[in-house]
Amino acid sequence: MTAPVSLPIWLNGRILPHGGAGVDTADRGFLLGDGLFETMRVAGGQVRHLDRHMNRLAQGAAAIRLPPPDRTAIAVGIAALLDACGLQTGSLRLTCTRGVGPRGLLPPAQVSPTLLLTAAAGLPPATPVRLVTASHRRDGGSILSRIKSLNYLPSILSRMEAAEQGADDAIMLNHAGFVAETSASTLVACIDGQAVTSPVSDGALPGTARGVLVDAGIVQVGRISPALLRQATAVFTLNSLSVREVVEWDGVAFPRRPDLLATLRAACQG
Repeated sequence: MTAPVSLPIWLNGRILPHGGAGVDTADRGFLLGDGLFETMRVAGGQVRHLDRHMNRLAQGAAAIRLPPPDRTAIAVGIAALLDACGLQTGSLRLTCTRGVGPRGLLPPAQVSPTLLLTAAAGLPPATPVRLVTASHRRDGGSILSRIKSLNYLPSILSRMEAAEQGADDAIMLNHAGFVAETSASTLVACIDGQAVTSPVSDGALPGTARGVLVDAGIVQVGRISPALLRQATAVFTLNSLSVREVVEWDGVAFPRRPDLLATLRAACQG
């Protein structure tokens, strides 16, 4: 098996070899998860829906009292990294932390954020998905459910739980028992002929692909109970990198809708 190629990275304004960069051991993102990230799809050598990603990043920064990310610097970094990698199809991950700080929870008075861009060639397979229900609940009232925080432990544990059961991913319910999302994707269910996704208030992350579909009127926002989900005539998971059909959830089989799958993919990947 051929080892994956290590692509260069962009760190605080500099292109560096993958193994030649380091983050300060006092960085709050590393120590406390104090930061945000965005995963962005690259197609035709360009980042898709960049404005949506940057808007969500800015909203997340405001929510955690982080200085507004420098959009111009990020755009320059994206262009530089894509050029250095020669990447045509794949993804970029932008990580933004509060930077270095003293020991303890309180950040320094003067913050100097760390900005990191990494690249990956190719996209994950858009194969059908088998889901289970996670034991970990999503808290729709928590700030962490509304931003792309570096604090991802509930999702990590849910994905581990799914793997232990031989599934591809896990549905996370909120504390009221309604569907929020999967560990790393928006859930869309076709109910009574309408594609529906959960509201942010129920714990659904305001995903970029989700926003594209809702703004286009292809998907409506509405509460999804487990009972309603069992009656769905098709179910999908989606994020910025892929749209996938759900074929089974906790032993319940779902019909496949290649027509709706094609519609969702065309809208998300435009």
